[in-house]
Amino acid sequence: MATKLVDLVYWRKTTKTGVVFTGLVVSLASLFQLSTITVLSHLCLGVMCVTFTLRLYYKLLELLRWNPGVHPFQSYLDHDSSLTDKDTVMLVEEVVLLIAFAVTEIKRLLFIESMIDSIKFVGLLYLLSYVGVVTSGLTLVITAVIVAFSLPLLYKKQQMRIRRMVRAVKALVKRITDLCLGLYASVRPSPAAAPTLASATALKQKAKSK
Repeated sequence: MATKLVDLVYWRKTTKTGVVFTGLVVSLASLFQLSTITVLSHLCLGVMCVTFTLRLYYKLLELLRWNPGVHPFQSYLDHDSSLTDKDTVMLVEEVVLLIAFAVTEIKRLLFIESMIDSIKFVGLLYLLSYVGVVTSGLTLVITAVIVAFSLPLLYKKQQMRIRRMVRAVKALVKRITDLCLGLYASVRPSPAAAPTLASATALKQKAKSK
């Protein structure tokens, strides 16, 4: 499944990826005007119009003895989509682990186990509240689909240029980080200064006592 997904995203089979990408975008865009049940029903009806027409065509060829009785979708019918007991157990374990990890992370963020992580989570929620006002979740899903199918192809075609840009950004970030660390080191008192001041104070106290 992962290999098929990578092949789709990287457009290794242009026709198949184009059909999947267009179908996803059109289906999601249809949800703006129609309900999910209506969109799914129309999609199934559209697929059945194609499959039914092809099945009738092959049946007609069989009656005219121009076709030896080959089913046009026999390869899809013979494909075994069932899960073995081992695959089912592995799938259930992965789902349970993901749910447990999500619950643990949310609990950790909500009950402030780490101040920094919880502050980041608050910032993300605050940002999402503004995003929810400006746009809808469906728009974000459509944008995510377009980005998922576009960015890998863009990276594949502009790989050298993108790598140069990433290296330049990393160098700039490193330069700024080094500058901030240098400024912090120059402002912060050196560790040797504290003992020196303490010893000087002790000497003054001894001199006064004498």
